[in-house]
Amino acid sequence: MRLLAAIALFWPATAMAQDWATRSGDVALSDTQMQVQVIGQALTFYDNGVSRYVEDGSYSYEYDGGATAFGSYTLSENSVLCTVFQNGFERCDMIVRNGERLVVITEKGDRYPIRDSSPE
Repeated sequence: MRLLAAIALFWPATAMAQDWATRSGDVALSDTQMQVQVIGQALTFYDNGVSRYVEDGSYSYEYDGGATAFGSYTLSENSVLCTVFQNGFERCDMIVRNGERLVVITEKGDRYPIRDSSPE
């Protein structure tokens, strides 16, 4: 249990130290924008996968075809979300706005645009 607490304290700082592969036009979301545009929303990707960051800290990703991965997430500064999946896999992603679109940037630098993410 102490190990989990130590990881929880260290993990967000590690995520922030990362050099994210942002591009020209990428803008990190404020905490308020994250709460309105990401948390509690269904984020649909172009492969029809859907991410859900629930207000209670739970996370799910529904693959096209119905299989779902579950976990929990922590919101860090600069629009970084770190997720621990039930299978033990962990990762951090940065969500940015580029023009009218939200884009998920993975730790590896992969970019996944989100459909229909224009501001209301």
